[in-house]
Amino acid sequence: MGKLTVGALRAVLVVVFAGTVFVQAGMLWALVSGSDPEDGSLPLTPLRVITILGMVSVQVALVCVWRLVSMVRRGTVFSHAAFRYVDMVIGAIVAAALVWFAVTAINAPGQRDDPGVTVIMGGIGVAILGVALFALVLRMLLAQAVARDVEASRMQAELDDVI
Repeated sequence: MGKLTVGALRAVLVVVFAGTVFVQAGMLWALVSGSDPEDGSLPLTPLRVITILGMVSVQVALVCVWRLVSMVRRGTVFSHAAFRYVDMVIGAIVAAALVWFAVTAINAPGQRDDPGVTVIMGGIGVAILGVALFALVLRMLLAQAVARDVEASRMQAELDDVI
């Protein structure tokens, strides 16, 4: 991975992280100050709490991706240490899907006249779970790469002994 690519990815990660903190601060301010009264159409307090939790799952994923990019830059990504971060990313994606399903459930009663919105929101939740499955497949590829790297190191050591 080149320096430009790493720098660009890190810049994106920082901007997205800052955006999530900004959203969390806004939601927390609205909860604490009570400056945005509910009009009865949607239960805003649970949605704000869910939004804060959803942003936490995004932040966990961002930090783990940052760590993985650092490992790629150092050339240590094909190690068992990378699995911890990949597993945390997968967990954060699953948590985001669960948060999205909670938002869908809270929003559903207001969509009785047009249940298509709820179906679309449920489909988005399934798509988020699909991203988690995709990350799981990538984890399996990482496991194969680590196993081959370990095997190659073992074979190199045997070859060094023979020579």
